[in-house]
Amino acid sequence: MTDQSTDRKFANTLARGLEVLRAFRASDNGLTHAQIAERTGLPKPTVSRLTYTLCEVGYLSHGGRNDRFRLGPAAIALGSVASVAVGFVDQASEAMQRLADDTGTLAIIAVRDGARMMLVRTWRPATASTIWLEPGHRIPAFGSSSGMAVLASLDDTRFAAMDPNEEMRAFRQSGYEQLLAQGFAIVPDGTRYSATVNAVSVPYFAGEFGEAVSFTCGALPADLPQARMETEVGPALRDLVRALEQRSGSAPALTRRG
Repeated sequence: MTDQSTDRKFANTLARGLEVLRAFRASDNGLTHAQIAERTGLPKPTVSRLTYTLCEVGYLSHGGRNDRFRLGPAAIALGSVASVAVGFVDQASEAMQRLADDTGTLAIIAVRDGARMMLVRTWRPATASTIWLEPGHRIPAFGSSSGMAVLASLDDTRFAAMDPNEEMRAFRQSGYEQLLAQGFAIVPDGTRYSATVNAVSVPYFAGEFGEAVSFTCGALPADLPQARMETEVGPALRDLVRALEQRSGSAPALTRRG
């Protein structure tokens, strides 16, 4: 991974400003300086300077002294442009909602964000209670089925840029073998980042990002045991992604690995 502290091309202030914007989640009713500092790990004086600048250029809004910060019109406009540019999400939306309803799972599309996976869209089943994670939520790539599916599909150059250790390499290889054998990935019990969530994932190569994203179904272990993942939900999710690939003309994600 590039050492950003010594890379003369890397703009640290810009990166920190973007980190502030990424701290916001769909369910937030604004954030205070303290909350932004907690989520980003940045010192409060740095957060204060960044929020002032972001307000001045329209990416944040702030009503007054004791008001919370919210995403501003420039950020909202940028998000609207981005959502239109990523067409596969809308193409898959109806099928993902139907899959969530049929399986009683939370259906998710997640993208890689460094060493984490960020949820960009979720579909909750209409008539079943299940886990609820919102867009913007981040989970580890290592230990999650979303991460396993994407890492298994990642080309060697991008994977090497993550500076993976042997454990990460083995994790990636396990996902690759599962995808070849059955078309979906499930993290073994001892490796899962959370014991309270079971999930199965399938990669889809998104040309907009130049790498795979993950299509995932997850639920509480009691609602989604291993057998259901292997015989019902995994195959259904795999078939959904295959149909999307046919409609969009995208080659299977594993063919991009090299």
